[in-house]
Amino acid sequence: MELSAKKSKNLRKLIIVLSIVIPVAVAALFVIKIPGVNLSFLPPIYAGINGLTAVLLVLALIFVKQRKLKLHENIIKICMGLSVLFLLCYVAYHMCSDTTYYGDTNHDGELQDAEKAARSAAVYGTYSFILLTHILLSIAVIPMVLYSYLHAWEGNFDKHKKWTKFTWPIWFYVAVSGVVVYFMISPFYGN
Repeated sequence: MELSAKKSKNLRKLIIVLSIVIPVAVAALFVIKIPGVNLSFLPPIYAGINGLTAVLLVLALIFVKQRKLKLHENIIKICMGLSVLFLLCYVAYHMCSDTTYYGDTNHDGELQDAEKAARSAAVYGTYSFILLTHILLSIAVIPMVLYSYLHAWEGNFDKHKKWTKFTWPIWFYVAVSGVVVYFMISPFYGN
């Protein structure tokens, strides 16, 4: 499907807006809280969404290498939908929940000196590295995925291919690292 120059230009502007608004909205979660709503069931769900996205990204890669382009396109659309669903679940959970701290063994929402001392420095360092790279790359991947998709939609497959050489591994890392972060932090969730 060919897009008009005007529509392409408008979509590029929308991608820029979304690439700014989404991270700002997520950052606002640390300020905006809705008390009295228990959405503690959501973290394993959105971790599962991340895991499913990772699996489907591998399938999408296999399909494009096999030249099964319609299957590839459909799987990528599902991955994009799952990413939106993940974002909605993530936002809902964090708007209704306090921050969980790595090492908070008594689940009181605070990290006492004894809890800090008891956690393994190597494991905590690994967790912090994975979390930080996950956060930074999840911000960067938004415009990358959207521009990659737009190039394909416009029929500019050379540009699409160039973009996806960087986009796919970052998107895959964000999906997989989201699952890893969940499993590392989940023992410290309070109820």
